[in-house]
Amino acid sequence: QVQLVESGGGLVQPGGSLRLSCAPSGIIFSRNSMGWYRQAPGKERELVARITSGGRTNYADSVKGRFTISRDNTKNTVYLQMNGLKPDDTAVYYCNSQNDWSFMEYWGLGTLVTVSS
Repeated sequence: QVQLVESGGGLVQPGGSLRLSCAPSGIIFSRNSMGWYRQAPGKERELVARITSGGRTNYADSVKGRFTISRDNTKNTVYLQMNGLKPDDTAVYYCNSQNDWSFMEYWGLGTLVTVSS
């Protein structure tokens, strides 16, 4: 059974930082691209950042220069370092995996990030 478990969300003041983690089980981590998506209240889910199995990254324009996605294949974990957080970053953040060959993808249940003073 595949599970993607996110952690690290919480309440932070504007300008603060958080680091999200996602540790999948049941997949071959090194053969998957990993992504972070978010969904704010009343809005559609959107891509925040992705990292391929080879380490290439791409980011939403709204987070470029503030967020960094990384992966540690020895720990089967993907991270999202979020700096300079803004109230507009408030959302539920979801971890996603997509197999490089089958394109089968899985989602975590999400972790809530709230940016507020």
